[in-house]
Amino acid sequence: MKIKKDDTVIVLAGKDKGKTGKVLKAMPKDNKVIVEGVNIQTKHQKQTQKAAAEIKHQEGPIDASNVMFYDTKAKKPSRIGYKVEDGKKIRVAKATGTEID
Repeated sequence: MKIKKDDTVIVLAGKDKGKTGKVLKAMPKDNKVIVEGVNIQTKHQKQTQKAAAEIKHQEGPIDASNVMFYDTKAKKPSRIGYKVEDGKKIRVAKATGTEID
């Protein structure tokens, strides 16, 4: 999976298509990501002795194939490639050729 935590991505498919956000969590084993402000789900919290019952809204995971890296300099989505320099593997935005990270 080429998308990592703290990357800015744009959603390509689903109810939140076109939204951009920061990746809060990447789950490579499941090929899913959690994006800030995307795929908001409602969770009901039961009442306990210490806390009252409430309804929480939180982000749910979406498949990594439904998001694409968003190049903030070029203001458009871009695929990610790799380049090896001095024995180190560096991520590169294919649209502009700029290095990521």
